Amino acid sequence: MLPLRAKKPRSWTNEYVRHGTQTLLAALEIASGQVMAHVKQRRTSVNFLRFLKDVIEAFPGRELHMILDNLNIHKNETARRWLKRHPRVHFHYTPTHTSWVNLVECFFSILGKQALSQSVHTSKHQLKEFLLNYIARNNQNPRPFVWTKGPEKLQRIIEATKEYQAAHPRKPRRRRATRNNTKN
Repeated sequence: MLPLRAKKPRSWTNEYVRHGTQTLLAALEIASGQVMAHVKQRRTSVNFLRFLKDVIEAFPGRELHMILDNLNIHKNETARRWLKRHPRVHFHYTPTHTSWVNLVECFFSILGKQALSQSVHTSKHQLKEFLLNYIARNNQNPRPFVWTKGPEKLQRIIEATKEYQAAHPRKPRRRRATRNNTKN
């Protein structure tokens, strides 16, 4: 990012180099605003299950309802087997294109706007430390997340989305023809 100057919008050099990405697995306790997170190199079922283990250990003896998106590691056979072994845990999946229903997505939005859009990291390690520090600062003074729409409004939105999707079915994507790169 270039330094700010009077009457000049924020800008970046044209030499920006992305030094890698990290996978952020996070759980938001909506009653307190506390966030539990793991930052990993890759998004894998193993990392997801390790994260779940830490979440359930943080809430011993409590029934847990986890709101998840439709990511493959959340719904695969490994996750289903894990869920059967943990009867006090219940997965609830958000409908497609309704990430806003999951309040941890609100936290991700805040993280992106308040922190990530203003920062530049020169390594994956630096990005990981930045994310963990941001979450630690959030947890020092957390605020509960409150759904202001109420369940009736949410139900109306879900029904309207289903009606729209039924009236406008997605056309199957056509596969592009690929050239055979073998030599004759």
